[in-house]
Amino acid sequence: MTSQNPKQNSNVTVVNFGCRLNSLESQLIAQLAKEAGLQDTVIVNGCAVTNEAERQVKQAVRKWIRAHPEKRVIVTGCGAQLDKDSYAAIEGVHAVIGNEDKRHTSTYHELKSQESSKTPFIKVNDTVAIKNGALHLIEGHSGLCRGFVEIQNGCRHRCTFCTIHMARGESLSHPESLILEQIGTLINQGTQEIVLTGVDITSYGEDFEVVGHEKRPTLGSLCQKILTTFPDLPRLRISSIDCMEADPLLLEVIQSESRFMPHIHLSLQAGNNLILKRMLRRHSREDSILFCQKLRTLRPDIVLGSDFIVGFPSETDAMFEETRSLVAACNLVWLHVFPFSARNRAPASRMPRQTEPHVIKERAAKLRADGKKQALSWLHGRLHTSTSVLVETLESDGTWQGKDPYFARVNVTSNFPDLQVGDRTEVFIEAVDADNLSLKARSLHAKTGKIA
Repeated sequence: MTSQNPKQNSNVTVVNFGCRLNSLESQLIAQLAKEAGLQDTVIVNGCAVTNEAERQVKQAVRKWIRAHPEKRVIVTGCGAQLDKDSYAAIEGVHAVIGNEDKRHTSTYHELKSQESSKTPFIKVNDTVAIKNGALHLIEGHSGLCRGFVEIQNGCRHRCTFCTIHMARGESLSHPESLILEQIGTLINQGTQEIVLTGVDITSYGEDFEVVGHEKRPTLGSLCQKILTTFPDLPRLRISSIDCMEADPLLLEVIQSESRFMPHIHLSLQAGNNLILKRMLRRHSREDSILFCQKLRTLRPDIVLGSDFIVGFPSETDAMFEETRSLVAACNLVWLHVFPFSARNRAPASRMPRQTEPHVIKERAAKLRADGKKQALSWLHGRLHTSTSVLVETLESDGTWQGKDPYFARVNVTSNFPDLQVGDRTEVFIEAVDADNLSLKARSLHAKTGKIA
């Protein structure tokens, strides 16, 4: 799941691939590179979640080298952390930086001092040695009305398909005080929605030492603290969670806090118990169904999504059909489907009975089609109702685009001249865009309730 999203200042271009955490780190990279005074530099912050993701990153690196031979091209991210030599071997790469090193000011001053060097500069330290979970504060989000805030990094789990714990190290939580400081900075700049992100956010606080009768902080207690500290924050949202780690306070927040968005993305991965066991997941098929039922009991309007991996070694047609049926059993709306990728150093890559590539491709297409069907059914069920949209962009066709509380993308037509990015506006849903899985709506006047 990769996306290229260059962030630029006058001297540095940061090209981002991958997850929300990577996107957030790309903003930090741009900030630190600017502070260090780097010139004519392209920094590719890569992803290594699949082989295809790495292929796209290396393709982009070579493209930037060919198109801009006058610039220094630097590679960082999970791929660089896991396999620094393969990136350093690309002709034209000036430096390879590890995941932890990309987050420190000193790295960019070292890069500045190495500007004239003809030998690739490599700084990739072992993630096992990372013990400091301190948050690196970001100055801002360049006027964006949705702000991502990292609450932890790394992962303590060892899922057999994954190498992220090798790329990012053990789970390390950030102090609550720094998280609140970062959120306060973003809110003062006009941010209307805060999204808490990390690698495994439901493990938040587990690495903290507690003294005496202190309670260990959790994701739920952090959410409560944020909503209490910032009573004027309109929206709080969280990224993907593990259903087995959701703490009681988080469930309480989901049920009782209207400013906590009614959209949860889960990391379910499969619907067959034997495959889940071989993945070293911590839940069963039955756990998935029960958790989704519990969420709907607590918050009847909640919308759920999930990540799934198809074609895991030994997955039979019957096992795959159990994953397909789980989508319906849990009434999932938003799916992220990943074809299994045999990652170097991941245990699953050495398992017997690897699934044929063409079978993986076929299964991914089927599950994506199931997901689209689920999403369209839900979207059509919202016709002729109203919802609140946080306006994020003005499109070239004159429509406004943003997200509603359920994470649906909404294209808004409005004749009200005062509508602008960052506004939260009530809209009336008139149509469904089946191709883009989004809603079409018109804004409602705040005072009269009339359609623009």
